[in-house]
Amino acid sequence: MKILIVGNGARESAIAMKLQGDSRISKMYFANGNATTAKLGQNVYEKSVVALRNFALKERIDLTIVGPEAPLVEGIVDDFKEHGLKIFGPRKRTAELEGSKAFSKKFMQTNNIKTAKAVVFDAYQDAMDYVKTQKFPLVIKASGLAGGKGVVIATDLAEAELTIHRFMIERIYGDAGIQLVIEEYLRGFEASIIAFANGKKLFPCIPVKDYKKVGNGDKGPNTGGMGSVAPSPEFTTAHYNDFEENILAPTLAGLERAGIHFKGFIFFGLMVTNDGTYLLEYNMRLGDPETQVILPLMENNLLDVILDCLEGKEIDLKFKDEKAVCLVMCSGGYPRQIETGFEIKNLDKVKDSQILFAGASNSGDAIVTSGGRVLSVVATGDTFENARKKVYDDALKIQFDYAFYREDIGKF
Repeated sequence: MKILIVGNGARESAIAMKLQGDSRISKMYFANGNATTAKLGQNVYEKSVVALRNFALKERIDLTIVGPEAPLVEGIVDDFKEHGLKIFGPRKRTAELEGSKAFSKKFMQTNNIKTAKAVVFDAYQDAMDYVKTQKFPLVIKASGLAGGKGVVIATDLAEAELTIHRFMIERIYGDAGIQLVIEEYLRGFEASIIAFANGKKLFPCIPVKDYKKVGNGDKGPNTGGMGSVAPSPEFTTAHYNDFEENILAPTLAGLERAGIHFKGFIFFGLMVTNDGTYLLEYNMRLGDPETQVILPLMENNLLDVILDCLEGKEIDLKFKDEKAVCLVMCSGGYPRQIETGFEIKNLDKVKDSQILFAGASNSGDAIVTSGGRVLSVVATGDTFENARKKVYDDALKIQFDYAFYREDIGKF
């Protein structure tokens, strides 16, 4: 069985590590891959949907798994299915639940899903006038895809106006900021729940705590994720019951009403407040760095789960009674300007953790940095303290120029 995994992050590395060793898999291909995937299969460099489809047809790929959001929003699943290729993920229409925060918010409101109050704006002046009438803080979101960075919590009017100008006029995230969602600020803690979809039902994984801010103590700008832990120690059974009743069930009912029956992943980004659990966003794929802690704890065979979902079968997800911690090591300057091309040293000294490369590639006999989030250091243990010690002890051994990471991942 030949498998194509689309994406080049630590999430794709985690998927590959989970699949390796399955006797049914004869070869894995990765577009575009990284230093981890180069060891586990073959990196290929087709980028467009058409090029990926032609590659899949030529190599007779038996299954494609899509990691990042952009190809889903571009319609890779529609294209592959039209050409008889088996692929795990939502069609373009369904992917709009992530690709357009405006579309997503309307879906939530229409289907009585517990979410923050929000207004969508297409006109710059209307947005500017609106924030002058609101209390702060306010959450301002670019409606389109912005790599996890297009969200600002504005603490005052000046910051709100600057954010609106940067998104809509300066276009710092391109067309993603043409349309804005401005919503009330919910105070609490965040949690992530990812579910598998088999076309009829949703099967949730354990809850994850993700660290989005670049600095210790959740300070600084948003990033694609600086680390994660699972299961979330803050997310209680009561929180899950609230999620199930007021978010999961109405989401499934809303998808049914809309005639959407997809087979893939759906990610629920949650905010847990004193008033209960609220939905902040949908992602229509595996999260990063959530995947890095979910898959090491998942007892199921990942290929079996995906194939069963594609066939519309029921699945029974099981997870180890352990804790997992993921620490993301980054290039200096991330999430803004970075320099790359620095050799990553002392990898052979890492003993107790799994290294999942992301922004790192092979250069001769060396592995060098090639992106902002360079690698994930992942470990499991019977307690968070034990898993955390493994991760941070091993992170200290890894060296590359301008490396940095948060020091409080998994510290409770």
